[in-house]
Amino acid sequence: MPDTATPLNSRPRVRRSPEQLGDSLPASISSARASRGRGRASPAPASSSCSSKRSTQDLIIMGESRCTGKRWEDMETDVLVKIFKELNLVELSPVSQVCRLWRVACSDPLIWGTLDFGLLKSNFIQTRASPYIWVDDRSDKRLSKILRVAMAISRGNVNCMIFHYNLYMKDEHLNYISERSPHLKRLVMPAWNRISKGGICLAIQRWEELESLTMPSIGHPPYIMEELAKRCKNFKELKVMGSFDLLFASAVTTYLPKLKVLSLRCSKVTKGALLCVLNSMEHLEVLNISHCLLYEIATNGRRQVIHELDDDILERASQLREFHHCQSRECLACQRMMLDEGILRWYRYEDWFWRRDEVSSLDLKDYGRLFGAQCEMLTSVD
Repeated sequence: MPDTATPLNSRPRVRRSPEQLGDSLPASISSARASRGRGRASPAPASSSCSSKRSTQDLIIMGESRCTGKRWEDMETDVLVKIFKELNLVELSPVSQVCRLWRVACSDPLIWGTLDFGLLKSNFIQTRASPYIWVDDRSDKRLSKILRVAMAISRGNVNCMIFHYNLYMKDEHLNYISERSPHLKRLVMPAWNRISKGGICLAIQRWEELESLTMPSIGHPPYIMEELAKRCKNFKELKVMGSFDLLFASAVTTYLPKLKVLSLRCSKVTKGALLCVLNSMEHLEVLNISHCLLYEIATNGRRQVIHELDDDILERASQLREFHHCQSRECLACQRMMLDEGILRWYRYEDWFWRRDEVSSLDLKDYGRLFGAQCEMLTSVD
């Protein structure tokens, strides 16, 4: 994946100055430009016949404009940042190439604090062989193109990245963003089907400032927990979407004993794993098991679903600052978990459903402006 960023639209463009940009500016910039008055009026014509056509009042206004107006390339950076915050990735792409000042403003951390790709999905089909997903090559090319533009404009200022659960990136995509976002503090990436053990470990080695991770259930979790413990000294939040068994719980308690927040919302959780967390994690402050399919193996070997927490679990959980739980038969989310037998089929439900969390710091809220619905349509690959 080359470093050079190309505009998200495929048509060739000519580099233009702010004066030449004119009416092609996005509406938010044009309105801001108009709100500053009729600044930069054209110089008065040299011909006396033309001058006579203008009233004295018009000439006074023009004179005042020349004295008080500012050229766009001379505007303060903080003003430009406030304007550019209203743009999406497609609009920022050409704006960032107007001049050096605009490029600096387009890369400001206030714009790039959160890069939310929650609307970006792969075109895929499920398969029976590992990695159990086949992704259309056009989807990969589209993702590469979008990442090139985003990483080029942001210039390492992204602190949080959010990816859809149906976005199946490869090692090369993950490697590209980890190299160019060294200050990442939060990663939401629920789909790891096409990412290798070496790929995710290499990314974590570069993200030493990582504090929060939302991940899927994986077959062998100890290696990722160990890597987080070694590289990310400020790591404090973990959300698991999938299954959470005793092996997963043991890996978390062994390698991340100082974890502050753990969310297992809408996951399939064994009672033994829950007790392991409650008994071993002395520094845990917040635990969310809302809408989990909580179960234990009965003496006859059959799985028994737990609809009410016993006194032992409640007593241990009472030591936490926050304990979120819901295993009610009347709850719609809990009904969905029962219907899907503990492995939620997110595609069946509202697209926002997977983004919710009872823990405020993990809830993804609304989609970000940088890659909204309009941007998702404009970047589609034919």
